[in-house]
Amino acid sequence: MSAAGPGAGAAAGPGGPAAAGRPVAGRATSRDVARLAGVSQATVSLVLGEKWPGRVSERTVEAVRAAARDLGYRPNLAARSLRLGRTRTVLMVVPALTTEFFARVYTGAERVAADHGFGMVLYPSPEGVGPARDPFDSARASLDGVIASSMAADALAAVRGGGLPLVMLDSDPDDAAAAATVNLDIADGARQAAGHLLALGHRRVAHLAAAVDSWTFQVRARALAEAMDEVPGTALGTEPAGLTVEEGRRAAERVLTRPGPRPTALVCDDDILAAGACKAARRLGLRIPDDISVTGFDDLALATAVEPELTTVRLPAEAVGAAGMRALMTLMDGETPRDTVLPVELIPRGSTAPPPRS
Repeated sequence: MSAAGPGAGAAAGPGGPAAAGRPVAGRATSRDVARLAGVSQATVSLVLGEKWPGRVSERTVEAVRAAARDLGYRPNLAARSLRLGRTRTVLMVVPALTTEFFARVYTGAERVAADHGFGMVLYPSPEGVGPARDPFDSARASLDGVIASSMAADALAAVRGGGLPLVMLDSDPDDAAAAATVNLDIADGARQAAGHLLALGHRRVAHLAAAVDSWTFQVRARALAEAMDEVPGTALGTEPAGLTVEEGRRAAERVLTRPGPRPTALVCDDDILAAGACKAARRLGLRIPDDISVTGFDDLALATAVEPELTTVRLPAEAVGAAGMRALMTLMDGETPRDTVLPVELIPRGSTAPPPRS
């Protein structure tokens, strides 16, 4: 049975019978929306608070939304927060904003948050990568939940102790600190990169591994090694590198100038390292992909800015942020979200080819 008052089932639009309900001046109120839509204020509250399923007809929902759009109505979130005991504010903790990937994660999360009337506070690690300083002592009282990636154990303990709902992104799904996780299928991405190179005929491969103690990079290294081990006659070396173009260049130069047979392919843990590897190859007089193939991870804008364009594993960053925010909304509604694993895709481009003939 609908919770709407008299006339709730009738859709009203511009110029309809409730047109007289338009405010002459000033900010529109829920009462104005109710008059224009021809429904009760209770119905407006249910619809705009997303509590209408099973209680209000879809036709009425559309009428209320149309009236709110027509009037430019915005709910009084401050008053609603006082009633619900919520601030409608979510904290997002990310390793850094110095890369496009986490900016895109934030964009995806923010869109979902805005659709639900929530604001977001962004807290990047001051160090760029690695543990973030604990931001919770000063902020806990004004937050409803947390989405986090690559956080320190101490920060997780602070969240758990404060009782805030926590969703972790790109993190160990077996970590009991988080109520839910949203991950990319990183292992499959590493297998796709390895399979691509092996199919081209590469047998000597070097892994430019991010020098960051993080679950996601551990998974990449393990999956790459397992994929290479499945093919007889392969050799896989590993070279750690900081997550900068310059560190990637130095690591690649070390690999490519060592005595002995040179690897024919470099698998890089992200596109930034891959850009550094390409730079190293050019400085050493090597042609990509004729002399050395290079692959990356992420599919940043950088991947198509380098020449030749980079073969890389595309990670749907905005989808990660959006899924994380949806999981957090589910938690805050008192329900248990499922852990999510999003697919990834290898994008072959010009930086990979069959190895040079010996």
